[in-house]
Amino acid sequence: MRHSIARLRRRLRALTRRPALEREMDDEMRFHVEMEAAELIRAGIPAAEAWRRARVAFGGVERFKEEARDARIGRALEELVADVRYALRGLRRSPGFALTAILTLALGIGATSAVFSAISAVLLAPLPYPTPERLVRIYEQNSPTNRWTISNADWQAIKEQQRSFESVALLEPGGAALSTGGQAEWVRVGRVTSGFFRTLGVQLVRGGGFQDGDDVLGAPPRVIVSQDFWERYFGVGDPIGRTLMLDRVSYTVVGVLPRGVSEYAGMEAGVWPILQLPTPSRRGPFGFVGIGRLRDGVTLDAAARDLAGISERIFPLWASGFQDRTARLTPYSLHEVIVGDASRPLTVLAIAVGLVLLIAIANVANLMLVRATGRRREIAVRSALGARRSRLARLLLTESLVLGGLGGVVGLAVAVLGLRALSVVGPELPRLHEASLDLRAVVFTAMAALVSGAIVGIYPLAFGMSRSLGSDMRSGERGSGTARSAQLFQGALVAAEFALALPLLLAAGLLLHSFAKLQRVDPGFEARNLLTSHISRPATADSEPATVLRFWDDARRRVREVPGVVEAGLATSLPPDNYGETNNFDLLEKPVPPGGAEPVAPWSWVTPELFAALGVPLVEGRLFDEADDADAPPVVLVSHAWARRYFPGESAIGKRMYVGGCRECVPSTVVGVVGDVKYEGLAGSGEAVYESVLQAPQSSLYLVVRTAVAPSSVVSPIRERLRSLDPDVPVRDLTTMEERLATSIANPRRLTWLLGAFAAAAVVLAALGVFGVMSYVVAQQRKEIGVRIALGADRAAVVGMVVRRGMIRATAGLALGVLVSLQGMPVLQAVLFEVSATDAATVVATSLLLLAVALAACWLPGRRAARIQPMEALNIE
Repeated sequence: MRHSIARLRRRLRALTRRPALEREMDDEMRFHVEMEAAELIRAGIPAAEAWRRARVAFGGVERFKEEARDARIGRALEELVADVRYALRGLRRSPGFALTAILTLALGIGATSAVFSAISAVLLAPLPYPTPERLVRIYEQNSPTNRWTISNADWQAIKEQQRSFESVALLEPGGAALSTGGQAEWVRVGRVTSGFFRTLGVQLVRGGGFQDGDDVLGAPPRVIVSQDFWERYFGVGDPIGRTLMLDRVSYTVVGVLPRGVSEYAGMEAGVWPILQLPTPSRRGPFGFVGIGRLRDGVTLDAAARDLAGISERIFPLWASGFQDRTARLTPYSLHEVIVGDASRPLTVLAIAVGLVLLIAIANVANLMLVRATGRRREIAVRSALGARRSRLARLLLTESLVLGGLGGVVGLAVAVLGLRALSVVGPELPRLHEASLDLRAVVFTAMAALVSGAIVGIYPLAFGMSRSLGSDMRSGERGSGTARSAQLFQGALVAAEFALALPLLLAAGLLLHSFAKLQRVDPGFEARNLLTSHISRPATADSEPATVLRFWDDARRRVREVPGVVEAGLATSLPPDNYGETNNFDLLEKPVPPGGAEPVAPWSWVTPELFAALGVPLVEGRLFDEADDADAPPVVLVSHAWARRYFPGESAIGKRMYVGGCRECVPSTVVGVVGDVKYEGLAGSGEAVYESVLQAPQSSLYLVVRTAVAPSSVVSPIRERLRSLDPDVPVRDLTTMEERLATSIANPRRLTWLLGAFAAAAVVLAALGVFGVMSYVVAQQRKEIGVRIALGADRAAVVGMVVRRGMIRATAGLALGVLVSLQGMPVLQAVLFEVSATDAATVVATSLLLLAVALAACWLPGRRAARIQPMEALNIE
């Protein structure tokens, strides 16, 4: 018995010989385990089995191991807390270093988080509808790069024949005159069929919404409004059953949309009247947005095949007026359509902020290296007092992680400010207003902070553990081997900073060059002293052609009577942005092959006075005149660019064309060639075709007014005269052409400014990096420089030595940066205008600028080195 108990005790001690377990096992537990095992042995059970059963009965070693593990975790947490406290005390003792490092990291992390939030909202976040991946938009398409909106005929065919969609709906973007308080105000409206909101999956907060049959021609007009719209125009109260007067038609409110949301299917509006369409008489006109929700399990490819079959079946029905057999009804993901080309500027911004973050990390790593160099003796002392290398390594890593964490906390505030700045001065992007610092962005910021902290601590960690710590106590802080390795690493960091800064500076230079060229583009008219406005005549007003023409003639005449007005013209489109006004045509002299795609050009219906108002010259032939009315043969004017493209080397006068695919109509004849006007943006070709409003009266036109005085002085008189003509006709968008031109290039300007700001930050950080390294080198070699000066070295040579060392690092970084830039700049080509992404002049100019910055950053430490007094340097311990 004694032998068995003694053996159990030895076994117990063997199993619990680790100090932690011995401490955790109290005497009472040991006694109970031994007694239980002894009883089992007396009962004839082998000793090993008796020990196992006793251990299980009383929790045994498993309990001790678990408690020991908890104790180890507790001690690790205590040590971590102690390390964090020590790191914070160290940063508090070096406020200059701490503030510089934290702000540098915060700038990079915050900018990166802001751009990530924008990318998340614009590109990554799903649309705010149930199962948004099943929502599609339907286009007409005849090539991979040419697609357009659908027509009423397309819609009727889709509604009757489709088999792939759970539901389909139609949207017609536009505006209407809202009559309130005796005057009319233009509001944006989206006219939709009855199933529009059901297709999207939008739940109304009030009312039953549209019912089947509401979109049938002749049904009572109904409308759905947003809560924000109703409160803005009509105050509080339940709008259900109330009426709205839109374009002189009384609509009954049958539904209210959720507060704070005004954009649906990519269109923003507060009023959604029912869309009632007549039976189509021809394939066109196009201009409607088709929306569909795929059936569960139906793929986009299957829906495309379904719609292609519909296109084949309806083509013969409308072939007399629509010759393009290659056109196909094609579905696209609604998310993809709404996002559009937003990925291009966001990709540029993401690369830019990524480079800034890397430069910031390299800068802080330099600072951490200098700090670690000064702490070698402290680390050696800790080692001599018994600190393990792993413990010292954890201490250094904790300090860098604390620094990164603080940079991340400040970076959150920078990200908030960055998002606000991006919404104000950034490029116009869809869904950008939805961007916020949500949980995903906060997690991203935390990860960026941790990764940044880990990176900036890697080299100080390796540097502190890379050599005999005892030698640091003997040599103090000037161990030559370590100093040389530190200088080599610092030089590599400086080279990396310049290599990263050059692509940013080059991209900013290319965008600036591109923007300068865009500003110098001749829009084809004189923008100074030019005032524009949009006038919409209610569609329900007397639509007799003679009445419509008389209204527009009275409007133009009253505007011309305003003192200071020189000329006034009317048009359906305004440069430099065409607002989607295009039309297809077929030249009789150069007909399109049967079933082929007809060419398309910007199209505008104008009054004869428009060209005088814009200042567009007549190149050949004649302009429209009063004889070109509805009873005269149809005529058109074309731009010089259009004439050069379709009739190179010959006159376009007298050439004829079918317009809008109508082969049953009388062909239109070209009677004049006018100067090029940019209707498709300043980067467009200048092609355009004009028809006379006198031959095709329009209900909505732009007013173009040429003044002899400042345009702002005639705004109020013009508004009053047009309002006196008809109080139900809203006059909107009364602005100067110079403002329109500025708006047309707002996105390139904003992208240029943003990238320029990032490039400036990168250059400053790179300059600070080389300045800090060379200052550190001068401080480390202060005694050596003093000896050189004492022996007669020229002070200018000392400056040259310091500058030469710094410029070698900067030049190496620039060489690497040029190679990186030439590989990555093609990403920028899509947003450049008439500038190559590898433009040699810009590459040379930006490289020289960065070299000049590096030279200045090296010269300052060199000048300080030249001022070292030999005696002071020799007295340094």
